[in-house]
Amino acid sequence: MGDKGKRILFSGYAKLPTGITASEIYKVIGVVLSIDEDTGNIVEADCTLATAVARKHVSSILVGNSITDPDHLVRIVDKTYQGSAKRAIITAIRIIYDKYRSYKDGLAPSLIE
Repeated sequence: MGDKGKRILFSGYAKLPTGITASEIYKVIGVVLSIDEDTGNIVEADCTLATAVARKHVSSILVGNSITDPDHLVRIVDKTYQGSAKRAIITAIRIIYDKYRSYKDGLAPSLIE
C-alpha cells in the first residue's frame, strides 16, 4: 500500500430526529470513516446527510483528526455543527470509536479463518 499505510473502513449508524429532511430520506444517519490503521487518523469521511454542504462540512471537520480521541471529535462536532442531526452524528462517531477500539484489541470478528 505504499507510504499511505493500511486504511480500514468503519461505519456507524444512528437514528435521526423526525421532521428533518435527512430523516425523511434515510431514517438513520450513516457516518463512514476511512482510518489509517497505524495512527488512527481519519483519512476520509462521509455521511448520509441530505445536502452536499452538510456532508462536506462533516467530512472537513473530521478528516485529519484521530478516532483515538472521540471526546475531541465530539467537541468539534458540538462546536461547529449546529444542524438537527448533531446528536445522531455524535452517536455514530462513538459507535465507530467502539468498533475501532475492538478492532485494535483484536476482537473484531473475521469472516476469513
